[in-house]
Amino acid sequence: MTFKEDKDPINKSLLPSGLRDQLPPHAAHEASIVEGLINTFELSGYERVKPPLIEYEDTLFSGPGEAMVHSTFRLMDPVSQKMLGVRSDLTTQVARIASSRLGHTHHPLRLCYAGEVLRVMPDDLNPERELVQVGAELIGEDNSLADIEVIYLAYDALSNVGVQSITIDITTPALIPKLVEEIGIATEIGPKLRAALDKKDSSAIQELAGSNAGLFIGLIEAAGSWDSSVKKLKALSLPKLVSPILDRLEAVAAFIAKEDDYLQITIDPVESRGFEYYSGLGFSFFSQGVRGELGRGGRYILNDGESTGSCGFTLYMETVIRALPEPVSKNRLLVPHSINRDVLRSLRREGWITVSLFQQVDSLEKEAKRLNCSHIFSNNRPKKTRLT
Repeated sequence: MTFKEDKDPINKSLLPSGLRDQLPPHAAHEASIVEGLINTFELSGYERVKPPLIEYEDTLFSGPGEAMVHSTFRLMDPVSQKMLGVRSDLTTQVARIASSRLGHTHHPLRLCYAGEVLRVMPDDLNPERELVQVGAELIGEDNSLADIEVIYLAYDALSNVGVQSITIDITTPALIPKLVEEIGIATEIGPKLRAALDKKDSSAIQELAGSNAGLFIGLIEAAGSWDSSVKKLKALSLPKLVSPILDRLEAVAAFIAKEDDYLQITIDPVESRGFEYYSGLGFSFFSQGVRGELGRGGRYILNDGESTGSCGFTLYMETVIRALPEPVSKNRLLVPHSINRDVLRSLRREGWITVSLFQQVDSLEKEAKRLNCSHIFSNNRPKKTRLT
């Protein structure tokens, strides 16, 4: 059998939409930032876990993972003949590990992670489908001090890698569902009302909420700086059932504002997009002048309604990198292949990146420029090149 030659082969550099190669020096730059973030987590008592890239879909979609069903690539496992899912979020996997593999260890658990995730479709703000997530989870504590620890952990990690002008937006994703239930709005109206609130669509809210529309519009108007927002929320005639949510909101925001009065905190009590599996406070991090969220997190139910309190966050490396300066070129030293091994090791211990020659060249300076080296090894010492 003969095969007809493909006259229009796929360009080997062409990748599917939303996927890309990381090239020098950006791949190393991203890796160093990831390790910097993880270092802050570990110094704060958080231990690293590494979930697999693929899991059975039954476990991947349990608990908080249910919100990721439509974002997940699926495939059949040829070994077990069961359906698998390629992870689209790492938080759900860490929740599984905490409730199963580490379910009998002492709580609270402090876990951290870093890795790639894959999404079926990009979101509105980011065309990438393969993303790098870095995050931490505090499992087994349900109080305002735990929320505060997690928020500060994210803030400190971002600050330590160089992100500046960080702001925090706090939301209450559990507020609207409880409020809808308490005031007796029909079950089928709830999701439509939440969508209208996310869009700040007053006319749709009037239509869906009827006589209660003023209360929901009041919640929209309460968004703003934390102190102003809390005052407006207290002025609303809200059912007592939602008081614990607002009390937690005030306690967390007031503590952070008192400790760091330079840190800008805003509150949006009705925002729920992306917080579908959160059961308490939610929070997002931004950097002034940088497009997109640096990360988001909050409190959630661990798995299948278990009561274990869990709070964590995920940082999005694509945005974090945009908030940082371009990577600085490191000193690269061109060395002859005949250089003494002990000398070479000594240079590397001093921090030099060494690039070896394989043959004689007419001009070390020109060869250094060709190989992107800033220095050459001449007269038994590094020497800066004259060519730029």
